[in-house]
Amino acid sequence: MTKKPVISHHVASAAARLRHVFVRDLELMALIGIYDHEKVKPQRVTVNIDLSVKEGSGDDDISHVVSYEIVVKKVEAIIAEGHVNLVETLCEKIAQACLRDKRVVAARVRVEKPDIIPNARSVGVEIERSR
Repeated sequence: MTKKPVISHHVASAAARLRHVFVRDLELMALIGIYDHEKVKPQRVTVNIDLSVKEGSGDDDISHVVSYEIVVKKVEAIIAEGHVNLVETLCEKIAQACLRDKRVVAARVRVEKPDIIPNARSVGVEIERSR
């Protein structure tokens, strides 16, 4: 009996035929937070996304891969929907959007608010979701 390869999330894996698609330090302005001023004045957020993706056919055709450009557009669209109270909620929405693509096996999403705590580089939340 052949053992099914263990998926090591967010790394490329020859055994599991996974590639790692990522977006690093995407900076956007978002209406996010529980305080009144956060509901009317956009603030800077930094988004990092790591996807474990089933490898495609290996040809040179963009339609056969998970495009990081499309991933970024999904994040931009989610933020454009309007105010979100919690960073946790934004993370969940981004992970769900990425997992709608059947080729995505797992998603790790980190959202940071770099301008909230003066003596911290950033604060935020990171989640992992998989099928």
